[in-house]
Formats: sequence, C-alpha cells, structure tokens
Amino acid sequence: MNLRHPLFLVLPLLILITSCDSSERKKEAEQKQKGGGVRPPARADAYIVKTQLLADKLETPGSLLSNQETEIHPEVAGRITGIYFKEGSFVNKGALLVKLNDADLQAQRKKIETQIRVAQQNLNRSEKLLKIGGISKQDYENTELTLSSAKADLAVTNTQIEKTNIRAPFSGKLGLRLVSSGAYVSTQTALTTISQLNQMKIDFTVPERYIPQIKLGQFVNFTVEGNNRTYAAKVVATQSKIMENTRSLQVRAAVQGSQSGLTPGNFAKVIINFEPNPNAIMIPTQAIVPQARGKRVYLYNRGKAKAVDVTTGLRDSANVQVLTGLKPGDTILVTGLLTVRPDAKVNLGRVLNGTQQPKQKGDSTKVTIAKQTK
Repeated sequence: MNLRHPLFLVLPLLILITSCDSSERKKEAEQKQKGGGVRPPARADAYIVKTQLLADKLETPGSLLSNQETEIHPEVAGRITGIYFKEGSFVNKGALLVKLNDADLQAQRKKIETQIRVAQQNLNRSEKLLKIGGISKQDYENTELTLSSAKADLAVTNTQIEKTNIRAPFSGKLGLRLVSSGAYVSTQTALTTISQLNQMKIDFTVPERYIPQIKLGQFVNFTVEGNNRTYAAKVVATQSKIMENTRSLQVRAAVQGSQSGLTPGNFAKVIINFEPNPNAIMIPTQAIVPQARGKRVYLYNRGKAKAVDVTTGLRDSANVQVLTGLKPGDTILVTGLLTVRPDAKVNLGRVLNGTQQPKQKGDSTKVTIAKQTK
C-alpha cells in the first residue's frame, strides 16, 4: 500500500499537464484559422483628378401657344340672322363674323331720332323766344335738356345695336363654326375660336437648380415632331413662383423668325445651352460608391485608401461631376472598390490622368452633359 501511494498522486498531475498543453495548441490553431495572418493589400487602378471644360445642356419638354387665342362669345343674347365667315379662314381685326337680330333696336333708334328732330326744333324756337324775352331762362334750359337726353338715348341704342354685330377682336385664324344661322344664343354660347399665329410662344419648365441661369432675353432652341428643323425662341417672362409639386419654374419664350410648320398645341423639345464651366471636376462614374446617406469615393493617400464623402452634379454615360469633396490633383481609386476598406493598404495598378478613362463597356470621353426632365 505504501509503495503505490506516490504513483496514485502523480498520475492525476500528468493528466492535468497533458490537458493544458492540448488546450493551448488548440487555441493557437483556432487563432490561425480565424485570420491571425495579415490580409494582403487590395489591388486597384487610380485616376488623377483634374479640371476640364463642361458644356451644360438642358433638354426639357415644352408646348407651343399662339400669341393670342380666345373663344368668341356674343355680348348680348339673340337669334342669329347671319354668319359671315368661313371655318379655318384668316380674318382681320374688326371683320364681321356673326349678326344677331336687331329689329327691335332699329325701331327704337328711329323713334329716338324722331324725338331728337322734334327736340331740336323746340330748342330753336326757344332760343328765339329767349332773345326777345318770350320765355324764361329755365324754360330754355329744360328744352335743351330734353334734346341732350334724346341724344344720349340714341347713343345707348346705337351701342346695343353694335353689340349684335360680333366682330373679330384681332387679326388671326378662325377655328370651327360652333353655331348655325337661326339659332338663339346667349352670352355663354361659343360661336368659334380665333388664334393669332403671326407670333407664337412656347412654354416650358426648368428645374430649380437651373433657375439662376435663366435670364430674360436668353435664346433657346426647340424642335417639334414631324419636322427636322430647329427653331429659336427668346425668353420673355417667367412665372412668379416655383411650382411646389415639381420644384420647377415655368418659362415663356417668343418664337423668333419664320414659324412655318408650327401649330399651337405642338409638343416641343426645348434645348437650353448654358455657359460652359471651364473648371468642372469630372471623374469616372464607377469611382462613386453609393451610401445609405450620400456618396463617397476612395482617395489614395500614402499607400492607403481614404474614404471621402462627395456631392455630385451633372453626369453622362461615363462621367459624373463632383461639386464638393475633391480637388484637382487628388488620386482616386476606380477599380477594386469591392475589396477596398477605409484606411486599408492598397497596391496601385495603372494610374490614369484626367484625359484618360478606365476601360469599361460603354465608355465615353464626351463631357457635354445632356440633362432631361419630364
């Protein structure tokens, strides 16, 4: 019993030491498996930022309008006795279009004209009597007042008769005839329409960001469907406020030069060329990394990638304008962005300057921006 007792104490100690050694080796293996090794640097191409000329162009839909256009309504109710125009014809200002029945007014005018003749004769006699003292001054003035009142009644009647003559308010092209001879019409009845086509206008909207660049007297170009010609128009007015639902401003321009081939209501594509920006910063679109709130690019700084937030402006198929966050001479990463992490080491491949672009499908070096609104 005494000989076995030391062995009985040593065995548990050996087992404990063996277990601890095995546990240490296991931890070391797990640490190596979890990445105890150093991750190799990402490899990426870079692009050197520089300024370049940016020609900004806006394309927006518009609608053509005649200079003046209105429905023609009678000023008084009555029965139509004559229609004196052809549908779709051109007429001059003041041309008689429709005649209403005025027989009762003509009879009333004859009656008033007779009253005027009688009142004039009475006034002549009263004037002679006044000179010899045959009547008082007041009697003479009453006779004079009667004549003046009759003349005023005649003027009112003549005005009412003239209202039965519906005339063209301005020179222009008439639309379709909406009534027939013999019909009774009221002041709410539309007889036809008239449009002044010798000077046309075009209305279009401009997004809020372009409003400071719209000036009175500025020229714009536009085209219409079914016509290869490009027309010119000059900005003459803008709406007094921005439309809240679209955040845009309505602009009106007067069409310049020949207007053949244009019809009021035509849909037009308006093209506005703004002053070019000689110091625009344009970078490849693929360098932009979208974020939940905003956008960023990766700068190459002393062998590491530095994340920088940017704001962007105009873009085309291959480039995007950077408004804030970059300056000329910065080196940004344009490839390998999925493996790049902020402050991680980067091995550069090709370094492109501002006149080169990374090769990609659909690449373009065009810097004229076409922004379209709908």
